[in-house]
Amino acid sequence: MTSMHTDDLKIALVHEWLVSMRGGEKVFEVFCEMFPQADVFTLVHNRGEVSKIIEDHPIKTSFVNRLPWKKSRYNYYLPLFPAAIEKFDLTGYDLIISSSHCVAKGIIPSPHALHISYIHTPMRYVWDMYQEYFGKDKIGSVQRKVIPFIANYLRTWDVASSNRADFFIANSRHVAKRIWRFYRRQADVIYPPVDTHLYPLSLKNDGYFLITSALVPYKKIDLAVEVFNELKEPLLIIGEGPEKSRLEEMAKENIRFLGWVPTNELKSYFANCRALIFPGEEDFGIVPVEAQSCGKPVIAYKKGGALETIIGDQQSASGKITGIFFPEQSTESMLQAMLQFDSIKWDHEFIHQRAQEFSRPRFFQEIKNYIDQKVQAHFA
Repeated sequence: MTSMHTDDLKIALVHEWLVSMRGGEKVFEVFCEMFPQADVFTLVHNRGEVSKIIEDHPIKTSFVNRLPWKKSRYNYYLPLFPAAIEKFDLTGYDLIISSSHCVAKGIIPSPHALHISYIHTPMRYVWDMYQEYFGKDKIGSVQRKVIPFIANYLRTWDVASSNRADFFIANSRHVAKRIWRFYRRQADVIYPPVDTHLYPLSLKNDGYFLITSALVPYKKIDLAVEVFNELKEPLLIIGEGPEKSRLEEMAKENIRFLGWVPTNELKSYFANCRALIFPGEEDFGIVPVEAQSCGKPVIAYKKGGALETIIGDQQSASGKITGIFFPEQSTESMLQAMLQFDSIKWDHEFIHQRAQEFSRPRFFQEIKNYIDQKVQAHFA
């Protein structure tokens, strides 16, 4: 039996949209680095907004890329995304790797092709975070009449299209459980890459706590603002979003809003903080790993991906921990965690070393080994 190599295959890489370099795009960048010969398929591409590693590939876009306001309001076209992803012609491609948090996994592969889908999350808008996006207080009366029908269609399509992938990889055990719940499919877990080399160990401490986050409702930044209003401790909040003005009105003078800052400044804020505050539930959560790579502990809500990246007092065999969890998204629960913080002697070197388990080189090697194994089995 001759061994099949990925260099011998025609490869397609699929990602929903290429409009910024966030966590999903950093995963996709590794796929692009791994397969420089591959073609890229995406619904929308804003040239210049993603890395050169991605943009060096031939990029094929959907009809959504030609619609009005696609540059900033592409998400308004969500009901069109299933049709747009299905219109891509993947005839002749042997290996398809999709990076999916919305519709990319629903690409239609050739009958002979191997399709591996890396799932950042099942489509959160219509599943577990439907109320956060489309609850009564989030949309107008006309939208409330229409959106339930669109959401029902999207859920039906999402489940049906899950059969188009041969294998799922989840970015955390938390997401793997949701893949099983919604699709009844098993998923292997490979944690996403974090650029830990950009965040070296720092023993500095300028006395402030830090949040870096999009300012949207489900991130629960308002909870942190309430707690720090009471504690009077300094809190810096890096980020932008529709919640910003409301949060600024709530906040007392010990809380400062810095907007988004350049990467070099962000690294400096991580390096000089006392700890990161992480009050929301995330599928994985790259920011807590970046903070820990600087040797900084994390105070986090005890749910979601944080349980897999932060070692709390209930999880540590050695007795060493990298953060404190609060079990409820309430001021009382978070206050208890904050009051516990000062009583702990933090091992910053241990915290830093823990973060290296999520590095980019580790992800590259794990994904490469996984894909090579599946290719050998499929094309044997």
